[in-house]
Amino acid sequence: MVNSLSAEFSLILCCYVNTSPQVQIIRIADVSDFYLERVIFPGQRLLFEVPFNASLEVHTGRFIGAIAADTIACETLKVKQSEPSE
Repeated sequence: MVNSLSAEFSLILCCYVNTSPQVQIIRIADVSDFYLERVIFPGQRLLFEVPFNASLEVHTGRFIGAIAADTIACETLKVKQSEPSE
């Protein structure tokens, strides 16, 4: 799905690492016609492509029935890519 959207969106490559001891659910839901949701285990790293203006929601279950959520601008998770040398 992401590859077919390349013409419609300016996609950026991002990396998120779950540094918490809990399982997390990450979600991109603030961009129309684009949706991403994944379960991330403690210590797991995930590379993903999203539109530049997207925000990542991070949901962590802390206690039974309680879920904490943080929002991170995907621009801050952008992977710095080096240009190929000639």
